[in-house]
Amino acid sequence: MKRKKITALLTSLTLMVSMTACGGNDTSGTAPDAGGQTESGAENDAGDAGADAGSEGSGYTAKELTVNIWDNNQLDGLQKIADEWTEASGVKVRINVITWNEYWTLLEAGASGGEMPDVFWMHINEAEKYMSADMLLNMDTYIAADEAIDLSNYYEGIVDIYSKDGSQYALPKDHDTIALLYNKAIFDKYDVSYPTDAWTWDDYAAAAATIAEKGAADGIYGTAMNTNDGQDGWYNLIYGFGGELISEDKKTSGMDNENTLKAMKWLADELFPSMPDQDTMSTTDPDLLFQSGLVGMMLQGSWMVNTFYTAANASDYAWAQIPYYDANGNGSCDEGERVSLYNGLGWAVSKNTADPKAAYDLVSAFCSEEGQTRQAELGVTMSAYKGCSDAFTSAFEGMDLKPFLEVEENGTLIQHPYSRYTTRWEGMFTTDLVPAWKNPETMTDVCTNVANQMNEILAEE
Repeated sequence: MKRKKITALLTSLTLMVSMTACGGNDTSGTAPDAGGQTESGAENDAGDAGADAGSEGSGYTAKELTVNIWDNNQLDGLQKIADEWTEASGVKVRINVITWNEYWTLLEAGASGGEMPDVFWMHINEAEKYMSADMLLNMDTYIAADEAIDLSNYYEGIVDIYSKDGSQYALPKDHDTIALLYNKAIFDKYDVSYPTDAWTWDDYAAAAATIAEKGAADGIYGTAMNTNDGQDGWYNLIYGFGGELISEDKKTSGMDNENTLKAMKWLADELFPSMPDQDTMSTTDPDLLFQSGLVGMMLQGSWMVNTFYTAANASDYAWAQIPYYDANGNGSCDEGERVSLYNGLGWAVSKNTADPKAAYDLVSAFCSEEGQTRQAELGVTMSAYKGCSDAFTSAFEGMDLKPFLEVEENGTLIQHPYSRYTTRWEGMFTTDLVPAWKNPETMTDVCTNVANQMNEILAEE
């Protein structure tokens, strides 16, 4: 009965799911941009104001810069910031939105002899590869001459992601945290108390179980979390339980760590019974199941706020802080027990751009304190620049987003784990953990096998 209801509801569902920080997106980027291009590259007439002025008097040789991103939700806000820069510089900016998978395919093709965009997003999973291949502009001299940029003003760790051998190859674009997203209508229907900031993971599991039990006849599940829900899913459990995905020296897998296995076993025992089966989640993303009213709550990243704010049932959605693991059982959240993964994208410039000064100056406009504040005000994302994200929580009227910032004050932020070949071992998680999702009793054995394979990959780095 559940499968029939899912099929009926999702047949008419046309929502676009955007995944920026954790990667993995096959649907964003199909809508025309504001003053830029559609995914196919077709131009529209918006955003041309000031373009005819060219770049006379600015010292720039470029009349237009191309910018590639992969999240359509961020397009409007970024285009506004770019248009404001255009008014001052006379250089037109065209932002192209490309789906996640095609984004990296096109970028790699450009790096192999094709045409790269002037400015583009860089991700923690790919940065090492492009820096090592000498495809990104070394920004050191530009930063040194730029009064608007002081790398000490950005969140710890994000700067380091995009630096190599002491040089900087991208400026921090944003940072993100994780919170609990829930559907108030479902909680009300089954008389379950709303999540609070005092919730432990056991509280989360208990509420999920109650919703799943009471909603079984309606095809409603308590929660959902698939194998590819890493940064916005089970990674947080692992680090909350004291485990790790990879050693600090990036030489050894942590998937067979004692506390990692404890967290994954807890996931299998306590949350899997309240979730859709793996076959359902493999064909229908948990985000869409939630937006279809079939899932009571789940973890989500701050980069996804606009997706749920603009959803048809947005008035039913609310946020709470990510639960904590009560390691010592004292009933209070002590230091290190509430954990949120965080990440941050970078704005990079092609080493072969025709006008590196113009391209860098556009990046500086995005990453300066003024640009980062503007980004937050426009609801694009939380900022990479410290102290500029408060405006983000008030950019979405009627939706309380304070949990995303509160976890920074009373929780522990863990940087998204990475190594040179992150995409290889992280992609392996998506497929090789499936047997454990289908047969929870095998979780320990599956994780141990994954650790062995991950160690082989790390040995090649």
